[in-house]
Order: sequence, then C-alpha cells, then structure tokens
Amino acid sequence: MTPGQIKLSTRNLCKEFRKGSATMEVLRGVTLDVRDGEFISVVGASGCGKTTFLRLLDGLITPTSGTVSIDGKLLKKPGEKLAFVFQQDGLLPWRTVLDNTLFGPEIQHRKKAESLDVARNLLKLVGLSGFDAHYPHELSGGMRQRVNLARALAVGADVLLMDEPFAALDAQTRTIMQDELMRICRETRKTVLLVTHQIDEAVYLSDRVLVFTTRPGRLKEEVAINLPRPRELSVKFSAEFGRLCDRIWRLIEEEVRASMGRELQSVAGTSQKN
Repeated sequence: MTPGQIKLSTRNLCKEFRKGSATMEVLRGVTLDVRDGEFISVVGASGCGKTTFLRLLDGLITPTSGTVSIDGKLLKKPGEKLAFVFQQDGLLPWRTVLDNTLFGPEIQHRKKAESLDVARNLLKLVGLSGFDAHYPHELSGGMRQRVNLARALAVGADVLLMDEPFAALDAQTRTIMQDELMRICRETRKTVLLVTHQIDEAVYLSDRVLVFTTRPGRLKEEVAINLPRPRELSVKFSAEFGRLCDRIWRLIEEEVRASMGRELQSVAGTSQKN
C-alpha cells in the first residue's frame, strides 16, 4: 500500500444497546478516513462511546447501522488486519514472555520456527531482549505493557487499536512508554488509533485528534497536530503544544457543560411533574 492511502474507514457508523424495552444510543453517524501510517487519538468525556468505537472497528461488536472498511473492503470478521491492545495487559500468568508473545501466531496456526524468529525480534524491538523466559509476575507494569504490545504486533496486523494502554502506569513510566510507542510505530509503520483521557498524550503522539461529543458520541471536530516529527519531550513545553491542548480541552468542556445543563433541565422537569 502506498503511504498516505486510505487504510481504514467508517461510514455513518451507529451503535445502540438494547436491554429489554430500553435502548441506549451510544454512537451516531461517525464517518472517518484513516490513512496508512497515521496515528490518531480519540478523546472525549467519559461515556461518550470511545471504547465502543474501537470495538466496532475491530469487529468485536456489530454496528446498528453503518460500515467499517479496511483497505477498501468491508470488515467481515474480528481482528481482520487489526490488533486490539487493551488497558489491562491480559498476559497469561503461566506463560513466559516469549510464550505470551507467541500466543497470537499459535491461534493463527503459523509455523513455530517462523513465529519464534518474529517474536524474538519483536521483544528486541520493545526493549525486552533477555526477558524471554520471565513470567508476567516478574515484570514491572511498563514491561508487561511492552509484552502486550509485542503480542499485538506478532499477529501481523496492519492497524493497532489501543484502549487507554498506559492508564494503569505511573506518570514517569507512562511518559517513557509514549516515547517507546512513537519509536515502535515509526519503525514498524503501523496505523494506530488510540483512545485516551489524557489530552497532552493525544497531542504528543498524534497526527490528528478526534474529539467526540457526549453520548451519543459523534465526531465533533478533528484537530490536526502539525508538530514536527520526530518529537522530543521538550515539545510539551512549547507554546504551540499548549495551544493545541487548550483548544481540545475547550471542545470537551463545551460538551460536558452542555450535557450537565441538559441533565439539570431533565431533573427540573421531572420535579415539576411530581
């Protein structure tokens, strides 16, 4: 695929959850094109459908209406050219670092000799050479997430879908992992969609930041991040970085305040009826 071509796209993507006679609309009409090699972050208030959006992209749940396409073809099954990196690493405690990395290729019934070479190269890529025989309980939180990332890369996916992968890490480790993720994405040329609640993380990592409205989640605005690459930590202290963070925060704040206003009106209306 030529760099910059459309890799992943959605058209009028909608999702409702039903329980009995009750219906909750979570996403409404999300249309998006993601180019090959792009790094995109999704931000918005809690409960706006960010994780649901990622799960729809991966085929883990089906849309109520609308479509997801990859390389111009409709997504028909979970994990088709995509890998999901969850907030919790989910490593199997009885398997070593190497065996956890091999888990995906095993499910794909790939030849073990070939998979071993790939897994060892990926562990080197994520900075875990020499830890092949260690078990998850012997690793720090940051190291476990490195294994989690290596495992996702081992299945050969073109697109990484990441749902708050660094949320459980301390601030220092999180910063290091942000830099490591940028390096790994640069070397592997993966397309990435990241859900995060940290605005500065989204700005630091991304080419574009998507701001979702409150539920039902809609695409409120796309913010282009034109900071030069490769990026160093010092960019976080620049005036432009601060301006971008402030702009995104104000977009989210507008949504939260509007949502709170609607809730107060609803409560007031119910009280008057009673």
